[in-house]
Amino acid sequence: MKPLLYFFIFLSLFACKKADKTLSEDENYEEVEIKYATGFSIHKYPEFTKVIVHSPWPDAEKDLVYILVDKPGDIPEHISYDAVIHLPVEKLVTTSTTHIPSLITLNKIDKLVGFPNLDFISSEKARALINAGKVKELGKNESLNTEILLSVNPDVVFSFGIEGQNKTLNQIQKSGIPVVYNGDWLEKDVLGKAEWIKFFGVFLGELDLSIEAFDQVETDYKALKEKAEEIAEKPSVISGAMHQDRWYLPYGTSWQAQLFEDANAEYVYKDTRGKGSAAFSFEKVLEDAKAAEFWISPAQFTSYAQLLESNMHYQEFEAFQEKNIYTMASTTGETGGVLFYEIGPNRPDLVLKDLVKIFHPELLENEEFTFFKALEIE
Repeated sequence: MKPLLYFFIFLSLFACKKADKTLSEDENYEEVEIKYATGFSIHKYPEFTKVIVHSPWPDAEKDLVYILVDKPGDIPEHISYDAVIHLPVEKLVTTSTTHIPSLITLNKIDKLVGFPNLDFISSEKARALINAGKVKELGKNESLNTEILLSVNPDVVFSFGIEGQNKTLNQIQKSGIPVVYNGDWLEKDVLGKAEWIKFFGVFLGELDLSIEAFDQVETDYKALKEKAEEIAEKPSVISGAMHQDRWYLPYGTSWQAQLFEDANAEYVYKDTRGKGSAAFSFEKVLEDAKAAEFWISPAQFTSYAQLLESNMHYQEFEAFQEKNIYTMASTTGETGGVLFYEIGPNRPDLVLKDLVKIFHPELLENEEFTFFKALEIE
């Protein structure tokens, strides 16, 4: 996915079997605890594991069901599923940079053999594999190079759907390679996004490690939130920037707005409701947010000069005048990929740390920024 898309706004050999009936509801299984995410469930049966993706893409009409088995013959008869994945997974392809941090945390990044738009990947461990020629370039998400993908012969392809199933991925699935759709980017809760590491954990045989990793993120996030709440004053904040003739910014129901709230800041548009990004005229945003003390994530802009070149009226905002604008677009990997887009959804604790340091610098004087930087003054 391109950086602008990020801003607005992370089948195996048996292919697909449709049976006459599913497992009976009274069969015994252990359900893995999912605290915040609403998009998936994990049911562990004695002989296999069932992973259910409830929201594979926006407005999906049905769940997708994946069966994970350690060896052939473990699948009971009369089960409906969308794909069977035989464990262990030795080779995989993924199509979103937001999946990369989970592979690294679970010590499975070496299983990655293919990815579209390799330059978008920023994490050092993944780049080392790419530079060593161990990860193949698969073209673009919209039109994957099926010849190269088939040649690397992955055990599974992890992908995502914007408007339903991808036609190219359907072809891959028909070839006998299981395709698994990941809906982490649809989660509204920041910890819900991060909790999808458990999704990768169960596929990669590292469920316990994934639970441990998420629990640490949750603990650190809550500790930062409580620390921020110690400050009585809540500074006001605005976000976004103009694109063509509209100012796009997060709704008050978005995960970005949740981060502002948890960092103990007053988001100007906290009371707005909707999906995707809100779009307002410049005049309305100037009227509503001219006095906002901070301006976070002004689209792709990394300097005040760029802002003025785009629209000289940006200088009417107090945050511009006081030089209180911060961007994550300046923190990139060696090939230009924005680190925030790759790691941020997996590590909301690090995002929150940055925001708390911006809004309440006295609380985290000795901490370094991970993603955000002050806009360049030229």
